[in-house]
Amino acid sequence: MVNFRKYISSAAVLASGLFLAQSTVSTVLYSQAYDNQKNSLNLPSPVSSVVEKTVLSAKELVDINVNTMMADPVLKNATWGFVVYDPKTKKVISSYNESTPLVPASTTKLLTTETALNLLGENYRWMTQLEYSGAVDENGTLNGNLYIIGSGDPSLGTNKAGAWSYRDIISDFMGGLSREGIRKVNGDIIIQTALFKGNISMLPENVVWLENNNYYLPVGTTRGINPANEKLIVKKGGFSTDKKFFYVSPYAHQMVYAEKYDGEGILTTKLPDAPAYLANSFRTTLVKSGIPVTGKVSPKMTDPTPENRKMISAYKSPTLSDIVYYTNQHSDNSLAEALLRTVGFQRMGDQTSESGRIVVTDHLKEAGFDMIGLNYMDGSGLSRSNNVTPISQVKFLTSLMDEKYYKSYLTSLPVGGQSGTLKRMFIGGGNGQVFAKTGTLNKVKTLAGYLKTNSGRTLVFSLMVNNYSGSVDMVKKRMEKILEPALDL
Repeated sequence: MVNFRKYISSAAVLASGLFLAQSTVSTVLYSQAYDNQKNSLNLPSPVSSVVEKTVLSAKELVDINVNTMMADPVLKNATWGFVVYDPKTKKVISSYNESTPLVPASTTKLLTTETALNLLGENYRWMTQLEYSGAVDENGTLNGNLYIIGSGDPSLGTNKAGAWSYRDIISDFMGGLSREGIRKVNGDIIIQTALFKGNISMLPENVVWLENNNYYLPVGTTRGINPANEKLIVKKGGFSTDKKFFYVSPYAHQMVYAEKYDGEGILTTKLPDAPAYLANSFRTTLVKSGIPVTGKVSPKMTDPTPENRKMISAYKSPTLSDIVYYTNQHSDNSLAEALLRTVGFQRMGDQTSESGRIVVTDHLKEAGFDMIGLNYMDGSGLSRSNNVTPISQVKFLTSLMDEKYYKSYLTSLPVGGQSGTLKRMFIGGGNGQVFAKTGTLNKVKTLAGYLKTNSGRTLVFSLMVNNYSGSVDMVKKRMEKILEPALDL
């Protein structure tokens, strides 16, 4: 970082030069002949000469803005770090506290979504299959069971990323039954999601469930959550607002941490089991359509003696590239946590958050990620125990520019002034030039990604602010001010 005093001195010289010039003009009498002589000799004006000598480069302006922010009332007592990096020269252009571990909030999703793309591929899809056992007689009666086989699709029934609704999936299943000539089911509808094995893992420490009046529920197993309903429901009733720990998780059976509680009432969940919701809705539709089902809907996590089955229909989720796009554009916590669990299952055969964390950190080590200062606790960034340094973020983002999935990854990031969580930032300068993941927790605001300069260069940056004063909008404005001159680099 350059010395701020040098620029104060330059500004002082400029100010004194301007004052001297103005004094001369107002007190000295001179002839028109002197003006003509000066013009004919083409001599530089003393004022313009001083100005030219004190014109600052874009890099110097970035440094000055960073220095200025150190005394800014919003940031002076905050812990924050910044770095802008040139991926071609592999050199830091400007930085402040670039090696300080900070809470990254939702910029944690940069690591989660990249790991998924790297290990699973852009075209990976989750499958939800309808199968049947037994045989169909001449009257169209299935003497056997229907099976709904899940694979942990986090978008199932949500319409997220172009996913089908439950109604659309059921309509497809009904078409499959029609093709098979099934007009009656003499058996059960069995849900089989052995992928999850009924695991309910412990929540990462310091997960924030309450942020900006939203009550977040990190994704659980398919037995316990429908990602379509990520937020908890608040109902009126007697409730103590004095306690920091106020809600018992039905999934981890422990108290859950929250910074504050702004509402009145108690917190309850309204989160149906996604496969069970699909199966029960399917059974209801069958009966209403004149296709009787003699049995019931029942889950079967494990099946030591599986029946021979025939596939009727298979629903494919959107591609992983589509899921990652939706996750990063909307900063979707449940999808991010589901991606974490999916990579854990693919590598370790166990769909738990802990397995996912091991897989992600192992992948980052193999990719040469700077592990100093890294503490990766969840897939979404809701945990305040997450830590990462600005320099490690930018070097990581730089390394991805040579990957075959870089275009999908870059496209998934919100665009300043145009899309996703950046739509209301960089409305003026930087509009369409900042491609970055945002992060927001109480008193935490972060931004990391790529910046297209006015000259066509691609730079990589990270800007993380913890424990600021004032409002989050104040921090956003200061972020824009710090990055604005970098557009001219």
